[in-house]
Amino acid sequence: MILYHSLRPHPVLGAGREVRMFLHEKGLAVPMTDVDMMTGENRQQAFLAKNPTGQLPALELDDGRVLAEGVAICELFEDLHPEPPLVGRSPEEKAQTRMWLRRCEFGITENIVNGFRFDEGKEFWKGRGRVLPEAADGLKAIARDKLRWLDGAMAGHEFIVGERFTLADVVLFVALEFAEMVGQPLDPELTRVAAWKARIGSRPSAAASLC
Repeated sequence: MILYHSLRPHPVLGAGREVRMFLHEKGLAVPMTDVDMMTGENRQQAFLAKNPTGQLPALELDDGRVLAEGVAICELFEDLHPEPPLVGRSPEEKAQTRMWLRRCEFGITENIVNGFRFDEGKEFWKGRGRVLPEAADGLKAIARDKLRWLDGAMAGHEFIVGERFTLADVVLFVALEFAEMVGQPLDPELTRVAAWKARIGSRPSAAASLC
């Protein structure tokens, strides 16, 4: 297997950190190839032949097939290496993790990323995809609203899915690190989320995933 990811312009602003962090939590070593998003290497024919969307990360399997989307890649490794469980052991635990993943992705992480893409990052994204500057402020506001809701929902919980550290923690942590670097800092009044983020940031995988 080969993981295609990007460390540029910065490991937090590149692509694939959630997969790298997940792999470190699993104790897995996978060969990686750094694809330069800044020069558009991921939009060139050589990479498009592997992943027609041109997006990163992407995982090339041993048989040549390519799997894209960070969460899907992480779930593959969960199935191949179920210990330690980062999605869940039982069907109920897996469903609960996926429920929270969807809440975090659709309510928070997608809005953070697109809020940046349509505002501060719009010059970079012109010609790479549709840019909607008029939507940026609203998307950022939705992310803030959902984070405020999450802060209330985390009362008495150590992690997003109760007392289990899961893929949901990895995905949201990486998104909030990105948000901080692109001018969308966490509201200091969200004390539960802030404390959770500090706990996740102290895990060895958080630092290890930066390279």
